[in-house]
Amino acid sequence: MAATERFARLRLLLGQPLGLPLGSRLAAAARWLGRLTGALGSAALAWPSAHAMNLPENRAEGMLHVFKGGGVTASGPALLVRKSLADRVSLSGSYYVDSVSNASIDVVTTASPFRERRNAFALGADLVVRDSLISLSTSYSKEPDYVAKVLNLDVAQELLGGMTTVTLGYTRAADTVAKKGDPTFADQAKHWQYRFGVTQILTPRWLASANVEAISDSGFLGNPYRAAIEFGALVPERYPRTRSSRSFKLRAIGDLGSRDAVRAEYRYFYDTWDIRAHTVEAGYSRYLNEHWLADGFVRVNGQSQALFYSDNAPATATYITRNRQLSDLNNFSLGAKLTHSYHRVPGQYEVKLHAGYELMRFKYSNFTDVRTGQTYAFSAHVLQFQVSATY
Repeated sequence: MAATERFARLRLLLGQPLGLPLGSRLAAAARWLGRLTGALGSAALAWPSAHAMNLPENRAEGMLHVFKGGGVTASGPALLVRKSLADRVSLSGSYYVDSVSNASIDVVTTASPFRERRNAFALGADLVVRDSLISLSTSYSKEPDYVAKVLNLDVAQELLGGMTTVTLGYTRAADTVAKKGDPTFADQAKHWQYRFGVTQILTPRWLASANVEAISDSGFLGNPYRAAIEFGALVPERYPRTRSSRSFKLRAIGDLGSRDAVRAEYRYFYDTWDIRAHTVEAGYSRYLNEHWLADGFVRVNGQSQALFYSDNAPATATYITRNRQLSDLNNFSLGAKLTHSYHRVPGQYEVKLHAGYELMRFKYSNFTDVRTGQTYAFSAHVLQFQVSATY
């Protein structure tokens, strides 16, 4: 089997990314949705083509997601439509909704449970110029107390006859932060992200990729509702107004040759707040028959605490937080996804149904549940149902 045919089959085994921009402050839900719907997003451009880079397929998708755990429930629909023009340009538009019911440990110990809704819109364009793919997109999301605007630019270049793909990317984001019940509070946050990646076809069955990201943040980076603890008393948390972070990721994907494929990746993260994090993930995909594709994965993550994190500070400091996401923590995730090719007319269209589930377990080493006096831990469940059509 030729290399192009092998990688076409491998791409089918590992599924197609949804590609919806998320940007949610619900970090756990966002990470899962990003992984499940876009795990191959950075590698999707690496599949070899005969003469030039290929545009993304014409596609329409609808998704319903539900995240429940740790006192938080987030759910809503997502829609994506993509259409190419003259085989040179592909336009896309998406809409994403989060309806959030929040009674998390942070909320119930320092404030009242609340409900809110976030709406996100995105527009994108992809342009093929010989062996290059230029992608430009923008998104806008709004919550009652948070507005985020994002602009992305990515360029992918095929080299060595399509055996190597180099990608460069830049993101500029600006957020407006408010506080419900306090009309006098208003602040801004700005974000810059630079990324570089290389994907290499190693053999007719295997490819590998390496990616580097650099992020800079400035402005209001905390949460106007969250409180810290000093000498056993609640005080407003105080964050630095700048942060820089770096991450490195290695990934390998292989076709096992019997209608199945494997993938593995490792990611290392560090920042100027002294957080260090390691993430390892492994997955397996297999066609059960002509119409059914099963995918399973396991992910383990561990992180060290920020310099200014304290469960109960014994002294006053310039910066202090009790945000559990900046503490020492460990996360274990186990997930599965099933895809059914519902109807297909070769050369015209194909309709697929997708269902996914993930069990996540979070354990915090030095964050105490003040209601029980024990270190905090919780489990979360994530469901996704999706219909996609290529045409």
